[in-house]
Amino acid sequence: MKITETFLQGVLVVEPAVFGDHRGWFMETYSGAKFKEHGIDMEFVQDNQSYSATKGTLRGLHFQLHPKAQTKLVRCTRGAIFDVAVDIRKGSPTYSKWFGIEL
Repeated sequence: MKITETFLQGVLVVEPAVFGDHRGWFMETYSGAKFKEHGIDMEFVQDNQSYSATKGTLRGLHFQLHPKAQTKLVRCTRGAIFDVAVDIRKGSPTYSKWFGIEL
């Protein structure tokens, strides 16, 4: 598992290792111990999955404030998605900056 920091504090790119052979593949998508090694010490309490039937669907435009903020772990199981995080923390050195990645 490879975990890379971005220039936005708290936004990390997690790339699971994929092990494959002629039968198919195996991928570890979450490891509490490995996440903890990289400073991710959150308790994940919910796992959701959505399906978009139409190409170009826009989803998930939202933000959350403390005490109801949640850590997000986003993955794409088929096709591709463009995931974006925007820093809206006033006073942050990266306020209004954004990071995007195609998954």
